[in-house]
Amino acid sequence: MKTTNRFNVIVAVAATILMGMFESSDAQLQMNFYAKSCPNAEKIISDHIQKHIHNGPSLAAPLIRMHFHDCFVRGCDGSVLINSTSGNAERDSPPNLTLRGFGFVERIKTLLEAECPKTVSCADIIALTARDSVVATGGPWWSVPTGRRDGRISKLAEATNNIPGPTSNFTTLQQRFANQGLNLKDLVLLSGAHTIGVSHCSSMSERLYNFSTTVKQDPSLDSEYAANIKANKCKSLTDNTTILEMDPGSSRSFDLSYYRLVLKRRGLFQSDSALTKNSATLKMINDLVNGSEKKFYKAFAKSMEKMGRVKVKTGSAGVIRTRCSVARS
Repeated sequence: MKTTNRFNVIVAVAATILMGMFESSDAQLQMNFYAKSCPNAEKIISDHIQKHIHNGPSLAAPLIRMHFHDCFVRGCDGSVLINSTSGNAERDSPPNLTLRGFGFVERIKTLLEAECPKTVSCADIIALTARDSVVATGGPWWSVPTGRRDGRISKLAEATNNIPGPTSNFTTLQQRFANQGLNLKDLVLLSGAHTIGVSHCSSMSERLYNFSTTVKQDPSLDSEYAANIKANKCKSLTDNTTILEMDPGSSRSFDLSYYRLVLKRRGLFQSDSALTKNSATLKMINDLVNGSEKKFYKAFAKSMEKMGRVKVKTGSAGVIRTRCSVARS
């Protein structure tokens, strides 16, 4: 009996230790993590955004996109910001070639280093900047617990293989979200960020001119919408510079317009159209469109909070980079 009891105690202790190993990184994220070490950190970030975002309101979309792309590769660890002299970092990968906002984040980092050296991580700056820039343009607020630490590894191939692209089909989207612990509901809600911002013709021109070996134009794209883009925006397959609104007429408003366009087959990307190919995600979109903006905001916030916890480095894991663009800083 004593041997059995001792064995049960050992098993219970081992289970507790294992649970701690799996849960520790998440548990160490907390609201106001810098309250003592850098009490003005979040205000410095918010003030900088409030000061500059109105001069460049289109920056909110790239900043939230940067947060997505950071979290989908090695977790939310700021590795998307790292420069590589060999051109082999995450930011050199095809999904990140059109990312903007690197200089903006670096300027915030400089302000924070002056206030509290070696304290606030680049990963936390990305997470807070994404939220505050969306709020500054009238979008939803969500909780951003902090305490993330930075990674030092940034690989082009990992970004290419993990970030969902504009040409992704439903299977790819589902798998790449699942790889990060995100479900179909998160996929639909986080895709809602396409309600703000712009893209380039290069992200969708194959839908117009070179969709497959049998059809030139994607049949799932509304023909009238496609004709309008061809006539006024993407006039050739080789146009890589012309800018397109992802949510035409509403690209600066965080609203439900994106989902309405998706249902009308006017989503800009193949990945937008893919959301209608599955009965579960299609139902979610219809429910959102028939619901309130307030309900959408609340659900979107929940998925953003969830994504912001993906594979974070906390405690003794990771580092605090003093320059976001330099791995060894």
